[in-house]
Amino acid sequence: MSIWTRIAEALSALAQGEPLSVVFDKLQGKVDSRPELTVGFTIAVIALGAKIAKADGQVTRDEVTAFRRVFTIDEAETENAARVFNLARQDVAGFDAYARKIAAMFGTDHRDVLEDVMEGLFLIALADGSYHPGEDEFLREVARIFGLSDSCFRALRASYVEGAPRDPYDALGIPPGAPLDEARAAWKRAVREHHPDRMLARGVPEEAIKLAERRLIALNAAWEEISAKEAA
Repeated sequence: MSIWTRIAEALSALAQGEPLSVVFDKLQGKVDSRPELTVGFTIAVIALGAKIAKADGQVTRDEVTAFRRVFTIDEAETENAARVFNLARQDVAGFDAYARKIAAMFGTDHRDVLEDVMEGLFLIALADGSYHPGEDEFLREVARIFGLSDSCFRALRASYVEGAPRDPYDALGIPPGAPLDEARAAWKRAVREHHPDRMLARGVPEEAIKLAERRLIALNAAWEEISAKEAA
């Protein structure tokens, strides 16, 4: 049984007029050793995707297309995904409520999954070709709820938003002016954590692999910039 079939069954159990958050709450008791594979996680992430799409006041076709690309939705599952997406847009629960639901599923050892979610949200936000202040506020708050540092948020934003300040130390998650050996260790650790092969082993979708490849480029560029400064 696919996760989309399970979502469809959960949605069919909704009483008329019940919000999507009710489905999540009903599924909270179902624990999985890999939370990112649960129906609850999928619903919460889709809800965030739907809400970031309207954070600038309107939902465009490009944003919906980006949403479908990020979540690699098969044609056969389009109807179920669209229903979840639309219910999330209408849900009175705010985006922060869903962000907290996701954060509660993971400990500090799962930062990689939370960063994956953030990158998907950035892609959806920028799909219409602009980065609205409302989207920046939305994403900054989600990152805070996820427990991601300000430097992590700045690094993610710099990777996606044209013209955003770029700091190589932010990209590696180290303090400005950190010693070269610390920068090298941070770079090697980050490359291991975000390598596409490791993500394949985690079973993440193809679009997330592309995000990992983009992240590796940013990490390598950060290391090159820092090492070049030290050599100068």
